[in-house]
Amino acid sequence: MARTVWDSSVGKKTVMAVSGIVMLLYLVAHMIGNLKIFFGPEEIDHYARWLRTMGGPVLHHEWGLWIVRVVLVVAVVAHATSAYQLSRRDIRARPTRYAHKKPGAGYATRTMRWGGVILGLFIVWHILDLTTGTVHPGGYQHLHPYQNIIDTFSTWYGNVIYIVAMLALGLHIQHGFWSAAQTLGVGSRTRDRVLKTAGNALAALLTLGFVAVPVGVMTGLVS
Repeated sequence: MARTVWDSSVGKKTVMAVSGIVMLLYLVAHMIGNLKIFFGPEEIDHYARWLRTMGGPVLHHEWGLWIVRVVLVVAVVAHATSAYQLSRRDIRARPTRYAHKKPGAGYATRTMRWGGVILGLFIVWHILDLTTGTVHPGGYQHLHPYQNIIDTFSTWYGNVIYIVAMLALGLHIQHGFWSAAQTLGVGSRTRDRVLKTAGNALAALLTLGFVAVPVGVMTGLVS
């Protein structure tokens, strides 16, 4: 039964929608955590330590954090896999490109695939930079995100990579939010405008919230 659902286009779109919502909820929480940097090093460094005791004393040290990580990895892999397979299926269904772009297809819609690739590459860089410290430009300090963030955004390439990725994220959410609502049966002709407005507002909020951090470092507001 599960295999039959997964093999169908509707099943893959549902997986994309559900996994997208999981990632969206994580992004909202992640953005709120990032903004703690504007309240000083003690605030965000304490937050980093709290993440490792989250769920205690019921959960062992770092178990809560690892549960979040595993769920997020599953969501990312499921989202990317279903998106890729739907894309290949769409290409096979129409091997020649349209002579004209589809009416009403917005910029975000036409760049969803490339946006997904950009975000995938960004996730790898972001983990290697601020989670493992492998490519971190300064002396990486475990459980001291304040200084690590300043190190990253004190480099021109750190700012460029992050801001470009956040703009791609905004476009992805702008279209993906409405698309997920349609797939899950939430959307309708009467709700279309509300859903698109909500998607635009959420995309703008997350983009501005994430971009505020590198801008804060560049302008000296965070130092």
